[in-house]
Amino acid sequence: MTPFPAQAPWPVLKLLQVHCQGEIGKVIVEGAPPVPGATMMEKMAAINHGHDSLRRFVTLEPRAHAAMSVNLLVPPTRPDADAGFIVLQSDRAHPMSGSNCLCVVTALLESRQVPMCEPRTVLHLDTPAGLVRAVAHCANGRCLTVTLRNVAAFAHHLAHPVNTRKWGRMAVDIVFGGVYYALVNVRDIGLEIRPEHARDLAEAGAALKREIAAQVSVSHPDLPGVDTIAYVMFRDIEPDGAVRTCTILDPARVDRSPCGTGSSANLATLYARGLVRRGDTRVSRSIGGGEFTLHVADTCTVGEHAAIIPEITGSAWIYGREELRIDPTDPFPQGFALSDTWGAPA
Repeated sequence: MTPFPAQAPWPVLKLLQVHCQGEIGKVIVEGAPPVPGATMMEKMAAINHGHDSLRRFVTLEPRAHAAMSVNLLVPPTRPDADAGFIVLQSDRAHPMSGSNCLCVVTALLESRQVPMCEPRTVLHLDTPAGLVRAVAHCANGRCLTVTLRNVAAFAHHLAHPVNTRKWGRMAVDIVFGGVYYALVNVRDIGLEIRPEHARDLAEAGAALKREIAAQVSVSHPDLPGVDTIAYVMFRDIEPDGAVRTCTILDPARVDRSPCGTGSSANLATLYARGLVRRGDTRVSRSIGGGEFTLHVADTCTVGEHAAIIPEITGSAWIYGREELRIDPTDPFPQGFALSDTWGAPA
């Protein structure tokens, strides 16, 4: 494959600035070059294996910062989808993200790229992880809440033993919720999910991800190429029964949202342990107090794994617009990342 040229062929990229419970998920709405591939999975693979100039351009300095994602809108590759998108982050392109999907739905409807019908708009999104159904509850031209019917989530390993240098032998759940997660009980590392612990949690999660990835192999039964543990998510139980979540993303930073795919993964562990059934609902709460509602909409199987179809309900907000351009004399068309903000290279 021929990679995108170092000096981008697009004159201007237009983006909507969107956040979901504090987690930034910008959406490129105009100006992006085409991505090769017949399916969304092939397009994601193209970005991750050579065609990554656009990703680097929009996710690294001087045009971006560590605590954000950018969503690339792509024409759908299947006839039953209204739009497609791929999540771009500083490390790679990812197949699915609940908070980013909420940002994309809000951006598509409030910018009228997809017609809004009040009080309820249904649309289907083509993602590398599969088809995602979204129901937006709308009023006065605004998406008040969005409910996503996520792809099937399932427990790959429950209480899998992992040896760590700092915390000794730990039991970790390895779960697919749209991407693969390692779910860790936060008290096993002697911390709490609180804003003042964010830096310690981020550093612990980054260290654990490296150690877990070296000891645990994953491979999705139906999605070739989805074979890496993307994130570590810490969890705890609140006094009211809600799950407090803290997902650690590259480069060792905390997800500001309750994390839709991670919360889906955690719900799948509850199902695998017999703690929830079809029709049950749980609340996921972020480190900053934002909330998603998680619902076991249905059950199924994925390969040999018992799985659930989770629904995620939350809200996102458009807070601005921006245009990005590149000058042929710009010395940083591929972006850069300095360790004072991004941490030491892995």
